Amino acid sequence: MNVANLDLNLLVSLDALLGQRSVTRAARQLGLSQPALSASLARLRRHFGDDLLTRVGNEYRLTPLAGQLQLQARLALESVHRVFTAQASFDPAESTREFSLLLSDYGVTVLGDTLAALLDEVAPHARLRLAPHTPDLVDRADQTLLAVDLMLLPMGFLTDLPHAELYADEWVVVLSADHPDVGDEVSVEHLRTLPWVAVYHGPTSSTPAARVLRQRGIEPQVQVVTENFLTVPGLVAGSRRISLLQRRLVDLLPLDSGVRTLPCPLDVGGLVEAMWWHPVYERDPDHVFLRDLVLRAAKQATTPLS
Repeated sequence: MNVANLDLNLLVSLDALLGQRSVTRAARQLGLSQPALSASLARLRRHFGDDLLTRVGNEYRLTPLAGQLQLQARLALESVHRVFTAQASFDPAESTREFSLLLSDYGVTVLGDTLAALLDEVAPHARLRLAPHTPDLVDRADQTLLAVDLMLLPMGFLTDLPHAELYADEWVVVLSADHPDVGDEVSVEHLRTLPWVAVYHGPTSSTPAARVLRQRGIEPQVQVVTENFLTVPGLVAGSRRISLLQRRLVDLLPLDSGVRTLPCPLDVGGLVEAMWWHPVYERDPDHVFLRDLVLRAAKQATTPLS
């Protein structure tokens, strides 16, 4: 297939159609007439040999191929946008650029406000977009990082991509302040038998601490799964459930959160939070600016663990 013969506007239409799952809403989003977008959908269907959108009752649903294409179309479109908005030089004071970071709610809690304040100080017209990463985005990091500036993730998940370490942290056991079964210390037997709140629990997704527990022969009895670290205290308080959380995050919790922390009886290792980027942006002036800003934020927001 000769890519030069493709109409780039079809990528815009594809992204809108798969995102909105409606010709009417997608046309409204793009400022086009419905017949014009219907014609684009027909061209896309011929190109892929697939319906992409199929009517089920009163709504449209994505075909299996469309489901695969949705993320790829979004990443491709954002990459195209980055290409055509690139500039030879970068002036933070005048820039209106949007900087995008993928990170967990833990990362936002530790660094978000400091990073936003620093950006406002040196680039007051720029914008910061903080979005959650997912196991799928991490698995496709080499593609994902073409469309976003940085991904903040602990060391141990990615390899063969440029990165810089930001700060160290450690894992602590979080449990209800009035836990009926645990006194002044958590035992290995507690880890084995008590119900758990797990974060990112799945065949290919888990925290580094959970991986170490499994390697040490501890398979947590997971009762609740969440993909947000900040929801863990509420799911632990007033229950028999336990969990592992980052110490820096726990230190930022309200004093009346209803939980307490204890050292883990097994050495599950620490974690080192890092930022990762695609090598194509290694020397990009605005990207270099952002990386320096994140490093400054990390240094300002965190102190060495005692």
